Amino acid sequence: MSHLRYPVVLSPAEEGGFVVAFPDVPEAITQGDDRNEALSNARDALETALEIYVDDNRDLPAPRAPKRGQMLVSPAPLAALKFELYQTMREQGVRKSELARKLGWHMPQVDRLLDIRHASRLDQIERAARVLGKDVNVEIGDAA
Repeated sequence: MSHLRYPVVLSPAEEGGFVVAFPDVPEAITQGDDRNEALSNARDALETALEIYVDDNRDLPAPRAPKRGQMLVSPAPLAALKFELYQTMREQGVRKSELARKLGWHMPQVDRLLDIRHASRLDQIERAARVLGKDVNVEIGDAA
């Protein structure tokens, strides 16, 4: 999984405003009084839904290619790195205890590393990624 950029469906709500749904992440749904607010709320809804997958120890849903004109929403950058680290662990069959052992860390350190609400340092994420045979690449791209 290289990018967690999920297409969204933006629909007018009956009571006014807009509803945002994620076809690939049905647990993520939100709304806003206008398009901008709805899309702003979409990131939080996506992160919360992806946390459910992590809490349930399930694979993260793979984002499909967007349809023409469809907008994309991603988790915040630090959260995206943590989600990608989690998914890499799942794909490699590496448990948190094994990652802790490989890093020489205690389990609470690994728990914090995977907690999107914790402000982990980038060097910690890079170190964990390297232990898993991965690199962290950061880029600045065009706004959606």
